[in-house]
Amino acid sequence: MAANLSSDPLNPLLERLMHGLPLLTESSTHVFEVVGVLESYGEVLDAYSKNLIYQGEQQFLNPFPVFRFFHDGLSLGRLWRHLNHDRINFEYAEYCQKAMLWHGTGGLDAFLDSEHFASICKQVMHIKQRHDPLLGLLSSLFPQFLPELIRSAATTHALGQFWRVMSDLFLELARAHRQKQIDSIAAIVAFVKDGLVAAAGLPIRYGVQLHGTTVAILPEDAGLTFLMDVAVPYVEAVFLRGMPFLGTLSFNAQATQIPHDQALFSYGALFADPLPTMGAGIPPSLLMQDMYRHLPHDLEAWYQDHGRGVVDMHVKICMSFQKAMFCVTNGAINGTMPYGLDDPDSSHQRANRDHCMAWLGRLRQAQLNALDANGPEAISIPNQPPLSHGQPPTP
Repeated sequence: MAANLSSDPLNPLLERLMHGLPLLTESSTHVFEVVGVLESYGEVLDAYSKNLIYQGEQQFLNPFPVFRFFHDGLSLGRLWRHLNHDRINFEYAEYCQKAMLWHGTGGLDAFLDSEHFASICKQVMHIKQRHDPLLGLLSSLFPQFLPELIRSAATTHALGQFWRVMSDLFLELARAHRQKQIDSIAAIVAFVKDGLVAAAGLPIRYGVQLHGTTVAILPEDAGLTFLMDVAVPYVEAVFLRGMPFLGTLSFNAQATQIPHDQALFSYGALFADPLPTMGAGIPPSLLMQDMYRHLPHDLEAWYQDHGRGVVDMHVKICMSFQKAMFCVTNGAINGTMPYGLDDPDSSHQRANRDHCMAWLGRLRQAQLNALDANGPEAISIPNQPPLSHGQPPTP
């Protein structure tokens, strides 16, 4: 067993986490890529956040939400650009929302399964049945129809609130880099971690206006907060699990390319192959297009001077984005560490190690080659005594 553990390729990554080092190798190129792509991502998340919050508040229980992407207002010019696809791909935002709703992990999902939330749904149904005969009829025929729509709306608004914080954080990171306050991958990870910790206790609340009555869908007494109830479930659903990509995997049960257990899904952003198909079935491609529209000029010029120029631009954006998401995941791991890394208590160090291995076990099949140009096995470890490793948990 000891020999197997010592040869585990995750051990170098565990050593880095336990010594406070970033997963992504330090290099000026990595810093340039990560900061630039996160600045673009911050701009995109700003639009995603505004649209999802608009959908949650202004399109609540709309049976035909054909104009749900027009949170900036509907005009002939915007409609024409929408029809010509000269726009942000809000379909990707909805993909992330559906992934969170379907995988259902964390405190938000626990509340959506509670009796308290069921009573809120009954209150909404009582109001809607008096003013909307169609929804009233559907609710009578299919008792779970409206509650499921309300669950979806609550997840939509909560994700919008989460992205509002992350958009501001990434744009502030870019400003800090321009002001020479950020000059390393370690500083980026620390910046993200500090931002997540600072926002950890922010309340997640959501209310709607229904025919003159205010209904709290996610009320204050639910006690939902930013980090553990939305941020960590988002990482689980979108970074790690995701959903199988149409056209690249067989949905035939006999092919067994898709596991029976959702907890074993590994199709998230950290696992995705950078396929530039631009089809809706490859969600990262939609995000890459949105980020391409908002790339900083220096990063866009760097992409054009490397590889095949503009031909593989979306692939290069995806690769930089995965590096950035490893940094964000690194910040989440550090921000949720049970104890300080300098805590001398051996039991606390074991708890930290188990915490790190629980995350790394999920990343075993991820795009770990993004962490270093020569692969994760080439990552250097500081000259310190080796750690005693426990058995990695089964993902």
